[in-house]
Amino acid sequence: MTIRSVGDLDVYRRAYQAAMAVFRISLSFPSEEHYSLTDQLVRSSRSVAANIREGFGKREYENVFFRHLVDALGSAEETQTWLDFAKDCGYLDAERHHDAVKEYGEIRSMLFTLRKNWRTID
Repeated sequence: MTIRSVGDLDVYRRAYQAAMAVFRISLSFPSEEHYSLTDQLVRSSRSVAANIREGFGKREYENVFFRHLVDALGSAEETQTWLDFAKDCGYLDAERHHDAVKEYGEIRSMLFTLRKNWRTID
């Protein structure tokens, strides 16, 4: 399959969908968390997809593309940390936490694979 746009990348679509799921989860957090945990969680989750897209746009420059994939990996890890806080603060039940953390683990695996096989995406 030839990749013509970032939307053709499964990892981008999954990262975008995961960020939207995190946003929906965050809507139930208490208002006092709006400018702290909620903001951090939503921003880091969106950063995964944003970094994939920006890196894809710069894929002609290998080091720049790789840097954005590494940034996406870091944002996925950060998102998992905020999900842990949400669970431990009682804002997120164990099942939803498990599902979200599992999804970000799969996204990280896909990012590693993309980095390894990036030359085959065009």
